[in-house]
Amino acid sequence: MARETGKLTALKVDRLKNQPGMHADGGGLYLQVKNGGASWLLRYQLAGRSRYMGLGPLTLFGLKEARAKALDARRLKHEGQDPVEAKRHARLQMRLDAAKAITFKDAAALYLAAHRAGWKNTKHAAQWKATLATYADPAMGELPVQAIDTGLVIKVLEPIWATKPETASRVRGRIESILDWARVRGYRESENPARWRGHLDKLLPARGKVRKIKHHAALPYSELPEFIATLRELEGTAARALEFAILTAARTGETLGATWDEIDLAERVWIVPAERMKAGWEHRVPLAARAVEILSALKPEKPKPGTFVFGGGKSDKPLSNMAMAMTLRRMDRPDLTVHGFRSSFRDWVAERTNFPSEAAEMALAHAVGDKVEAAYRRGDLFDRRRRMMAEWQNFL
Repeated sequence: MARETGKLTALKVDRLKNQPGMHADGGGLYLQVKNGGASWLLRYQLAGRSRYMGLGPLTLFGLKEARAKALDARRLKHEGQDPVEAKRHARLQMRLDAAKAITFKDAAALYLAAHRAGWKNTKHAAQWKATLATYADPAMGELPVQAIDTGLVIKVLEPIWATKPETASRVRGRIESILDWARVRGYRESENPARWRGHLDKLLPARGKVRKIKHHAALPYSELPEFIATLRELEGTAARALEFAILTAARTGETLGATWDEIDLAERVWIVPAERMKAGWEHRVPLAARAVEILSALKPEKPKPGTFVFGGGKSDKPLSNMAMAMTLRRMDRPDLTVHGFRSSFRDWVAERTNFPSEAAEMALAHAVGDKVEAAYRRGDLFDRRRRMMAEWQNFL
């Protein structure tokens, strides 16, 4: 056994008389040959007693590597440490670290569960969950919370710091709270990279100095989950009509004019007749689970023909055209328009999904080319649009 894969010729092979199979290299390093295998051992004295430390098999570590490992162990002994105990402690620490490992996403869920009871309403928790899912999770959600550093926090905040300063500030504060919680619970040890004073304030401009961004009628789709969480807290038919319109990407008139004759809850489809459509042809709308839930809660036991789904004060009249706009004002969002959510939906399809643009245009009931329109009327893309609207609901 006086050879290593390529380099063992330098190994001294003085066989110890009282230890068969042990080949000395010097300095306490031995190659042990036993049961057809070979491994490295380091023998040293500690408190007058011989100690042996395994350095790994010959198949993995050559002579040069074994000598380097033996040197490291001798240095530990010189510093007053027992190399065997140091190795055992290192392995134990690795197991402890693995046991404590938790992703940022899981830490956020545990933080929310721990604090939910202390918050006044469920809206607050929903907003936390929505903003973290939209902005933080893509960059750090699946990473160990111990690994979150300043670079990752900046990666989350920098793209929205100037364009959405209020949202960015909330995201930063929420990340900071979660990381503080993780540190107290023992999931991380380093300083909080999301703290503002004395840290991020050196890297990002203060909110007061960020230029004011003019709000547009269409809400960026990335902000919609938080918006929907707030909308769901509102009671009233107008709030449900607005949520339904967003879920279905429908126009205001199409939504408010919907009657129970047009709804098939069993098949989960809303068929808007041609005479109510801008393009002048029948429009089939697949209904995702939340849309069905809204309708089921509103449906009378036996609705009369022509009864409006979103009825006004009198059952024979729909809500006013201003009802959903007034809901936006109640939410302190007079800068938005109901029609703008259709633009938000279109942007989401283009930027966050692989669905074809034709499917998005059909969902919006836009007039399209003759060939595509013919396919639409045959219903060829209906199943694809059903999947698209289900994904839209899940995103919201």
